[in-house]
Amino acid sequence: MIRLSEVKIDIREVKDLKTENEALRKKVLSRLGISEKDLKEIRIFKKSIDARKKNEIFYVYNVDVEVTNEKRILENKKVKGISPSPDISYKPVAKGTRKIEERPVIIGSGPAGLFAGLVLARNGYRPIILERGDDVDTRTEKINRFWSESILDTECNVQFGEGGAGTFSDGKLTTLINDIRCRYVLEEFVNNGAPYEILYWSKPHIGTDMLKPTIKNIRQQIIAHGGEVRFRAKVTDFVIKNGQIEGVVINDGDTLPCRHVFLATGHSARDTFEVLHKRGVFMSQKPFSIGVRIEHPQSLINRAQFGNAADTFSLPAADYKLSYHSKSGRSAYTFCMCPGGYVVAAASEKNGVVTNGMSEHKRDGENANSAVLVGITPGDFLSDHPLAGIEFQRKWESLAFKAGGCNYHAPAQLIGDFLSDKPSTEWGKVRPTYKPGVVFAQLKECLPDYVINTLKEAILYFDTKIKGFAMPDGIMTGVETRSSSPVRINRDDNFESNIKGLYPVGEGAGYAGGIMSSAIDGVKAAEKIMEKYAPIYRT
Repeated sequence: MIRLSEVKIDIREVKDLKTENEALRKKVLSRLGISEKDLKEIRIFKKSIDARKKNEIFYVYNVDVEVTNEKRILENKKVKGISPSPDISYKPVAKGTRKIEERPVIIGSGPAGLFAGLVLARNGYRPIILERGDDVDTRTEKINRFWSESILDTECNVQFGEGGAGTFSDGKLTTLINDIRCRYVLEEFVNNGAPYEILYWSKPHIGTDMLKPTIKNIRQQIIAHGGEVRFRAKVTDFVIKNGQIEGVVINDGDTLPCRHVFLATGHSARDTFEVLHKRGVFMSQKPFSIGVRIEHPQSLINRAQFGNAADTFSLPAADYKLSYHSKSGRSAYTFCMCPGGYVVAAASEKNGVVTNGMSEHKRDGENANSAVLVGITPGDFLSDHPLAGIEFQRKWESLAFKAGGCNYHAPAQLIGDFLSDKPSTEWGKVRPTYKPGVVFAQLKECLPDYVINTLKEAILYFDTKIKGFAMPDGIMTGVETRSSSPVRINRDDNFESNIKGLYPVGEGAGYAGGIMSSAIDGVKAAEKIMEKYAPIYRT
């Protein structure tokens, strides 16, 4: 097929799927200079929105086209932006010949663990996934109970359980990495129930509501191909002999013999990090960020990004991505922006408040929210202990718990009052979405001074980029501390730690930042096993 890039269509021409297809077909025929009979098929490879000029907004496409005379068109110098469509299909690595002694064990069922398990299962390695939390349906019930009644299950919450932390976020699938496995991961999501559009939208997302059944379907795929998934199976210790992993202890009881263990625990498995450190697994401090969730009316963001078109055309809920560099040397940025979403309680330990953001697939909530974070370095930890970043997080989460009333309500402050350094007393036009609830408090009670000062500078700067970002009635809810892991578990080019057979993967191990990069890290780690060992049974 032929790849045709930068096909632009005015948004006024696109009212629904039918008119989009008609307009796209017309543009392709014109660009290639061919007739209807010569055009066999059009597939959208990528779709984005160009809203740089608010009075001229376009959908921009890269498309793959099948035609009757491909060679003639590719050789036509007058046709711009064409090339042969590249082969982007994922091809599993050649399998090794050594006999694998025990079934591979995967700790955690987030994106890294699920996709490592899926690849291994499909290729005959019969992995066992151990998940400390519950299946996604039971997990949903427990999270809803926490959000409504402040009853926290420390083993099953927004951080722990089937699907990992990303399940109760937005299902954002954007990534900065360029890897052929990206397409494979997207296709697997689609094959298991995610909307087809994630294959081509430039900023794909699934949404929490659609991600949950998709995750269940992936689990069933793993089981159908010989894998196993065990819930409420927390790994509480590791059996290591002569520098080799030989087993894991589950729930302080049974030992499961294994010589190949994937650590896909997620960034909040603090107790697991502590056990690993005691067992001599090399790890190091890692920079991360902390800050708040900020809420605006989604209509404000839509108008800022799309102008009058936001009220006229069926455009998706607008997003944003902003960054700021202070003269102090600190940087601030927006992260995990959730259009039409909700601020959610994401604690995993008693007596701590943690916020996150979540959107459903339609992104049709009244508010937009995003994390606004300030970079933290190991120099801020005041300790050289590898796990000092965890204690740093706990400190501010505990202070937020106290500021919120010691019942998992979160401290909140209006943007105008935050900038003026005064307490808030009543809500304005924007209403908070955080459950189980918020209370007015000054955020300086639960964030370091340098974070507060940098946030003030950043919000005023962001207001020059998005008019209304510093609106007085906007809401800031604290604290967000789990943007990434504060720990990196050291590994070599073979993905192994200093303990032979122990493979740290994903976001918790410090090698990924989101669903896509975590899933890809899990796939690459699985490939390391496949390259060396023969399958347990032939698929």
